[in-house]
Amino acid sequence: MRRYGLRVVRGAGDAGVVGGRLPDWISLGVLAGSVPREVVDEAVEVTGKQAQRSDGKLPPHVMVYFAMALALFADDDYEEVAVRLSETLEGWGCWDREWTPPTSGGITSARKRLGAEPMVEVFDQVAVPVADELTRGGFLGPWRLVSIDGIEWDAPDTPENAAAFGYPGSADQPSAFPKVRMVTVAECASHAVVAASVGAQWQAEQTLAATLYPRLDEDWLLLADRGFYSFTAWNAARSGGAQLLWRVKADLRLPLVEAFPDGSYTSVLIDPKIRGKAREALLAAARAGEDLDPAEAVLVRVVEYTVPDRTGDGKDELIALITTILDVAAAPAQVLAQTYHDRWEHETGNDQLKTHLRGPGRVLRSKSPDLLRQEIYGYLLTHYAISALICRAATAADIDPDRVKFLRTVRIIRRRVTDSAAFPP
Repeated sequence: MRRYGLRVVRGAGDAGVVGGRLPDWISLGVLAGSVPREVVDEAVEVTGKQAQRSDGKLPPHVMVYFAMALALFADDDYEEVAVRLSETLEGWGCWDREWTPPTSGGITSARKRLGAEPMVEVFDQVAVPVADELTRGGFLGPWRLVSIDGIEWDAPDTPENAAAFGYPGSADQPSAFPKVRMVTVAECASHAVVAASVGAQWQAEQTLAATLYPRLDEDWLLLADRGFYSFTAWNAARSGGAQLLWRVKADLRLPLVEAFPDGSYTSVLIDPKIRGKAREALLAAARAGEDLDPAEAVLVRVVEYTVPDRTGDGKDELIALITTILDVAAAPAQVLAQTYHDRWEHETGNDQLKTHLRGPGRVLRSKSPDLLRQEIYGYLLTHYAISALICRAATAADIDPDRVKFLRTVRIIRRRVTDSAAFPP
């Protein structure tokens, strides 16, 4: 069970935080509050990655933060990142003033000793939604807005990475690099990733998404594009009590059960393996208001609309949404149509990860699958910490978090990373 979220680090300057400038928030160590040292130590212990010697130069908890720093300084080599962090590491009491930065080989060995498991465990503990009731765009009524989407990472072209993750494209024309496929659930308002599943190129997004549905909370409203729908996926996602608002393909059969004044209507999703008279019987039962076996059929509400001023390939395209929210008063059709387009906030978050942190067109640096997963979770943790910081600042200022520039925040953090207040002792 997750227990941690954004933690406020109290300090002498706290009285002036609300309404202050973003650099002031960062210098107070708020960033560190998203990944507390005690969580890191617990993750290291739970995964059995404790240091073998007490006087080691690169203990496991340092390497967790080092992996985050690698995401923050994607342009720098190992030694340069170590130099940037040296004052902070000294402030932790890890070394005395005679400390010299470790070699690239020493850092690689320490990364291998740490592996990916502690990074995954830390992320699973700390990556919780950060928007509150005052955050603009955070909720629709009682439901927190989250979305699900996929992202791919270019990996170094090594035999190990190729075997573990594969190449996209055909056998005759594969891509230049192996690609890691990842599906994430992210909070729409903050862009913070709150669940992730990392897999190989040959694993479909629906397959990876299925591992995330048990992690949905019942007060969430999950937005998804049409590629995620199947009868099985819909049932899996709704089984824990979360509400859903998904786009579906235009050819999905959505027979009318009951029409509503706002233009929406209820329909019934039926297992596609059920056909003929059995299917007609389930539709008749739905129209009669009888209880349905969810393994066979479930009621949904349908919202259909077009975007009149849309240009290009999508002009005059019918957009069909299905939702678990059957109560029209709780969410009218127009509100649901507007809400669905918050799903595009996920694309913004993906861009922040791949462009603003990693750099456009950049290949990840790790040459083995385990270190590649470690590196990706370093990116996720760093992105989460920055997103949480931005969301808290925006909420206090009563502005949409989108108005706080992610790249500007990253640049400020890069300049201040050697401040001992920027990372936990």
